[in-house]
Amino acid sequence: MSTDDRQLVRRLRDRDERAFRELVAAHRDRVFNLTFRMLGNRAEAEDVAQEVFIQVFKTIDTFREEAKLSTWLYRVTVNLTKNRIKYLARRHDRDRDQLDETNEAAATSAIAAPGGPTKRPDRALEGAQMETVLQDAINKLDEDQRLLVVLRDIEDLSIEEICAITSLPDGTVKSRLHRARLALRKKVTPHL
Repeated sequence: MSTDDRQLVRRLRDRDERAFRELVAAHRDRVFNLTFRMLGNRAEAEDVAQEVFIQVFKTIDTFREEAKLSTWLYRVTVNLTKNRIKYLARRHDRDRDQLDETNEAAATSAIAAPGGPTKRPDRALEGAQMETVLQDAINKLDEDQRLLVVLRDIEDLSIEEICAITSLPDGTVKSRLHRARLALRKKVTPHL
């Protein structure tokens, strides 16, 4: 763990609110992206991301500093997200309309951006449609497969970091990731 992380953890343990704001600023995007990719619903992802930071602040004393702070933060994120998935499954409330609205808004802003990097509206729309297809396919993976694909292929974490987050052995992560990618390819191929 880096010296900066050690100091941040020490300040968090002292209940320094400025340290909490630094932690949120440094990790909010990645935490939100992980929860959003796992849940497929912006509002739920925002709620879980907030819960993650509150949980981390409350339980920072249990952090043993054996891994990087970001790895522990991801572990908390994964656990809370899995709990929310189970809760939502019990409620049968897995509405993903928010994803469609998000992609539609992204396509519209990419098309409407005068002088922006996207000058071809057809390509911007194609990209947004592909994003929708890909997210839908990821959402249809089982929970463990979805987690591994998101952590490795979207968040670009190393196999070692994923092992630390999931508490799975290296070989298990690699074989499950391979099967998850095959399943994802099977779901996406008909749309290409």
